Amino acid sequence: MRKLFFLIVSVSLIFNLSAQDNKIIDEVIWIVGDEAIFKSEVEQEIMRARYEGTKIEGNPYCVIPEQIAIQKLFLHQAALDSLNVSETSVNAEVDARVNYYIANIGSKEKVEEYFRKPMNELREELRTMVKNNNLIMMSRENLVKDIQVTPSEVRRYFNSIPADSVPTIPAQVELQILSVTPPIPQSEINRVKDKLREFTERINANPNDFSLLARLYSEDPGSAKQGGEIGFLGRGQLDPAYASAAFNLNDSKKVSRIVESEFGFHIIQLIEKRGDKVNTRHILLKPHISLEDKVNGMKKLDSIADLIRENKISFEQAVANYSQDKNTVMNAGLMNNSETGTSKFEYQQLPAEVAKVVYDMNVGEVSKAFIMMDKNTNKEMLAIVKLKSKTPNHKANVMDDYQTLKNILENKKKQDFLNNWITQKQKETYISISPEWRNCDFQYKGWIK
Repeated sequence: MRKLFFLIVSVSLIFNLSAQDNKIIDEVIWIVGDEAIFKSEVEQEIMRARYEGTKIEGNPYCVIPEQIAIQKLFLHQAALDSLNVSETSVNAEVDARVNYYIANIGSKEKVEEYFRKPMNELREELRTMVKNNNLIMMSRENLVKDIQVTPSEVRRYFNSIPADSVPTIPAQVELQILSVTPPIPQSEINRVKDKLREFTERINANPNDFSLLARLYSEDPGSAKQGGEIGFLGRGQLDPAYASAAFNLNDSKKVSRIVESEFGFHIIQLIEKRGDKVNTRHILLKPHISLEDKVNGMKKLDSIADLIRENKISFEQAVANYSQDKNTVMNAGLMNNSETGTSKFEYQQLPAEVAKVVYDMNVGEVSKAFIMMDKNTNKEMLAIVKLKSKTPNHKANVMDDYQTLKNILENKKKQDFLNNWITQKQKETYISISPEWRNCDFQYKGWIK
């Protein structure tokens, strides 16, 4: 994972039950082993699903308690297996979620007002939730870690699928890419640095101006609306150059030197240090590539593409000589699909700019130069791509889609194992359900004995 100097994550909001104290009279509705399930837990999950627009298949007052009960079975197994979650990773995720709340709600004070509880209490709830979620995931993975399938099993599985049920495999492509960052003239770099020096002088005269200037001028959209504040992060979550400068700050009234990272140029102000984490605010300015430099860069790439088309140089040689994409340069430019761990992409899995270019290309064809955004740094890059292979929409077959079929079968075997494991645990575990919560069509039938 790329090290970022700011972090925005997609998370589910934790609903504040204390605001509902006058509406929900709490009571124990299930007991699973030594663990109780409270009515408030169910109401909490239902409110969260409604807020997020998550559809619950079936009666939520049946579905949600069963889901919580299953989670408690996995947590119990995690304890039996002595599984542990890194406190560092838990704290990092809690910090990320709190930073997300602050970024979307407006401030620490507004977050506390929204959840109607102090930040330390919210953090503790988040810590418990994150730790339990990670333990459940680890427990599931630990239970099925040894499940694999052989080639003969894959073939038998495929042959057992009725002809009208054979899955359709979407069109897939394999691509090689050569990408470069257009050169930025020193005059543009000097312009950015001069602007940051101007901000520094103003902040040194009035340190409170940092937040205002960040809101007005910072080119980090994630933190600009928070006055440049990025929240508590550890060294490993920050760009190395940014981290070095941030952790060396000791005076909240002082501004760092100008720091160059892969994202651009920053000035940084310390807010607070807490153990191995630091909370800072920053102003990010990025040198901008001129239209002339983009045009010249694309002309150069197009000339390289012409040499490849004329067989004067191979695409692999061109990548080795010219590409600046450190993720692909050591692999002859071959793009890797992080979702599947293979080099094959469905069109919707590709960056939008790349998908648009390759959609009508033929195998072996090299594209014209185009502009794309680096998803990690949000910087413009120039690129050409070669279409290495292209598989149209088709009914799955063992020859072309072995890995896909293998994944399907492995996932099926793992889910079957977990279903049987839950059924067996129901038999071994003390379970009690309040009478008014029993009239349900549960997914697993062994809850009521």
